[in-house]
Amino acid sequence: AYRFTEAKEERDEIEKDIWTLENLDIAYKKNPIKNVQTLNFTAIIQDDLREETKKAVYEHLHHEAIATIIKELTAIRRLSKYLKETYPDIHSAEELNRELLEEYLTYLATEAEGVNNYRADLTNLRGLLETIGKLYGYPHLEILFLASDLPRQVQPKLKSYSDSELIRFNAALAELDEQMERLMVIHQMLGTRISDTLTLQTDCLYRQDGHPMIQIRQMKTTTFVKPISAELELLIEKAIEYSKKRYGDTVYIFVDEKNSKRPMQYNTVQNKVMDLIQKKDLRDDHGELFGFGTHMFRHVYGIRLTELHLDDWTIAKLLGHTSVKNVKFYRKMSLQIIADETREIRAEMSRMIRANLAGWGKEYEQI
Repeated sequence: AYRFTEAKEERDEIEKDIWTLENLDIAYKKNPIKNVQTLNFTAIIQDDLREETKKAVYEHLHHEAIATIIKELTAIRRLSKYLKETYPDIHSAEELNRELLEEYLTYLATEAEGVNNYRADLTNLRGLLETIGKLYGYPHLEILFLASDLPRQVQPKLKSYSDSELIRFNAALAELDEQMERLMVIHQMLGTRISDTLTLQTDCLYRQDGHPMIQIRQMKTTTFVKPISAELELLIEKAIEYSKKRYGDTVYIFVDEKNSKRPMQYNTVQNKVMDLIQKKDLRDDHGELFGFGTHMFRHVYGIRLTELHLDDWTIAKLLGHTSVKNVKFYRKMSLQIIADETREIRAEMSRMIRANLAGWGKEYEQI
């Protein structure tokens, strides 16, 4: 009887247009630093398409991260709105065809608003439609997209803070409460993703041959360990001590004030840092207000490693990468900074050399 009731409750939940994730009997991939509690299907206008999407999303929840599911829903909602305005007689994904898709691709590329990443949006849409095709027996949906529909992926230029920007930013951090200040400094010194810093666990420190080490359980890839300085070890110990005094024994070092069983939430950090930026009127080297770029600290860390002339494999290990393929972007960024910072000096050197060659006449013109 219990199993029957449980199954009925889950069936009732997926029949709703707003799902409460806790009511689904699925071990979905949660993001501990972002508190996603519901999935909302109400903005999918067509009734049939909404039901088809719900079934596909239920399938995807078994193996995809919740962040990916949310992006897929954004992509299908955008298509739904387009269909309502352009093809109001279409109600189901079964009615989609190649000609319509090509028109939609043109719309996305020329008129659509709010498409931050054209390639990612199409990839997410294709994934959902292909699953709908498999589940409902619409085979044409599995071959609806061509490889040429997706633009070539261009590696974005890494953004980083300059030394002067870091000095200004870190000076302002003293305005934050002590644990938030520790978090931001530890985040910079570790060079981790913000998700990995926020989910550091209270048992992360240990010693190896007398040297301080840290275990980082990365959300994106695998757990890795690396050596740290004695200063960083002490700072992390202070953060652990603070949480223990305030919340007792906790899994995470940085905890959510409202629920100490879970890590501090990303939006808590974002709100406090953005408030500080506004209050202190913190501006970058171009006079623009600082944004909230926690990943830029990781870029700074990676660039500094290249400037220490470490080999690619060592840099990859310290960043927690499973391969060396991304190290080249840090090296390229380091060379770009050197080029920018030495431009005036190099120009002056060229002027001096040209002056010394003034008597060369035609020989100078040739070189």
